[in-house]
Amino acid sequence: MVIAVLLLGIGFAAPNLLSRQTAQSLPGWVPKEQINLGLDLQGGSHLLLEVDLAAVTREQLDNLVDTLRTDLRRARIGYTALGTEGNAVTFKVRDPADIEAARKIVRDAASDILVNVSEDGTFHISYTEQALQQRRKNVVQQSIEIVRRRIDELGTREPAIQRQGDQRILVQLPGVRDPERIKEILGKTAKLTFRFVDETAVPDPSRVPPGEEVLPSEEKDAAGNPIRYVVKKRVMVGGDTLTDAAATFQDGRPVVSFSFDPVGAKRFADATRQNVGKLFAIVLDNKVISAPVIREPILGGRGIISGKFTVQEAQDLALLLRAGALPAPLKILEERTVGPGLGADSVQAGKMASILGLVFVVVFMAVAYGLFGLFADVALVANLVLILGALSGLQATLTLPGIAGIVLTIGMAVDANVLIFERIREETRGGRGPVKAIDSGYRRAMTTIIDSNLTTLIAAVLLFQFGTGPVKGFAVTLAIGLVTSMFTAIMLTRLLVVTWLRRRRPQALAI
Repeated sequence: MVIAVLLLGIGFAAPNLLSRQTAQSLPGWVPKEQINLGLDLQGGSHLLLEVDLAAVTREQLDNLVDTLRTDLRRARIGYTALGTEGNAVTFKVRDPADIEAARKIVRDAASDILVNVSEDGTFHISYTEQALQQRRKNVVQQSIEIVRRRIDELGTREPAIQRQGDQRILVQLPGVRDPERIKEILGKTAKLTFRFVDETAVPDPSRVPPGEEVLPSEEKDAAGNPIRYVVKKRVMVGGDTLTDAAATFQDGRPVVSFSFDPVGAKRFADATRQNVGKLFAIVLDNKVISAPVIREPILGGRGIISGKFTVQEAQDLALLLRAGALPAPLKILEERTVGPGLGADSVQAGKMASILGLVFVVVFMAVAYGLFGLFADVALVANLVLILGALSGLQATLTLPGIAGIVLTIGMAVDANVLIFERIREETRGGRGPVKAIDSGYRRAMTTIIDSNLTTLIAAVLLFQFGTGPVKGFAVTLAIGLVTSMFTAIMLTRLLVVTWLRRRRPQALAI
């Protein structure tokens, strides 16, 4: 069993001696995974993003305003001054007799809200703090998932994406030298909506009809200024119903084709069937990409977004639509680019530290315990091979703190052997023979070895659970090193000692 585990470790560690291209060309049944180097070792990009939670609250309140406007009009309840004020929605009911009916409409419009009504019929509506906190938590978690999808679509290997604090997201991209495209992809909310255009209204921001807004477009007039459209706020179909998007060509121009799920396809078909001849706007992040005329009902659940796209822009838009829209805008707070030269220096320094640590420990064990020390040295080398094999097989990311964990493991790996050998020395001084001394030494030292390694393993698990990227890298190598050192120090060393004892049958132990 010991030999089989060692051979397995060698098999998984061996691809690290080859180039990545050579390793990937190996047969399918051969382990070909290599250790992934972290941002601090191979260079790359580091971005700290912040989720704009205030925008989420504003959007939530604006949606409530639109809902109340529609419901109050449907119920024929007169009102004035409907809008947002701070973190609340306010309006005044004209007829005091309609206050109770309006209160019921407000209650039905949203849950988890606080409603205060003054004597003159003024409503003051706000969300409870618990509802706001839950919404913010969901938004940050959803943003992390969307960021992860977008990064994965770009084909980046081993990205580190994690929450930091209440509203920040840390993104580390090993191997990415130019973060500009990453920033452009992550900086777009990619909120796609299909809405109708009010062709009778004048696109003047100072005179916007209720329930509508003026949005700029990609098109320009004769003077070179962006054409503006008056667009209804009510969404005909949302981008959340898209199932796929891809960059393609139409009449030699790059376009983006898309398809809806059954719900979105039905909404799109109904809306286009009932509004043939009207303009409808394709809006992306509050900007009209195009505003075509509905010439006939679109019943197949498929469509094309055309605009003045380059091939790269069409591919990026398709990527954003596939990954989904961010629930809130992201702001880049910090950006760092780590060059490969700094990473190479770190790898070289880590190698030197590991080699020196290994040499010093090997020499010490040989001098202190003689032949038994050499057995421990063999186990130490095997331990390093198993660590590399485990990191490769698990596809763990090795960081600079991870190298520190390996160096620390080199020193800790012989602890168990030191405890066992000292016990054997005590038994030998007490007059026991070689077989009884070795058996008693291993048996009596086992409890201490398990206790010391288990407490360190608990610390490593806690570091991994609550730590961030570099700390997690240290915890991973420390935990793997503890498990492999327990195996090599107890199983492998004991196998070597017992094999030597059976063959030589010494009368005394040279320890």
